[in-house]
Amino acid sequence: MVDNERYEAYWKHNKTYIIVLLSIWFAVSYLFGILMADQLDSIKIAGFPLGFWFANQGSEVIFVILIAVYVKMMNSLDIKYDVHEK
Repeated sequence: MVDNERYEAYWKHNKTYIIVLLSIWFAVSYLFGILMADQLDSIKIAGFPLGFWFANQGSEVIFVILIAVYVKMMNSLDIKYDVHEK
């Protein structure tokens, strides 16, 4: 029973990580890249409007960063719950 509770806690943490990281990606790609693009266009980065940057580069860059963050977080979580590869 103890192992089952540990695995449930592990999965609960994992789902929390997934929800938070996908929410960040949603905000960057959909909200900033589509819905708020016109408002963000008043800010320039390297001569390009910020809304354009989010729509064309931001969501991909953030997605790759979020993958790296997820891997690091899951490696720590695996060690914490002793389910890591030995």
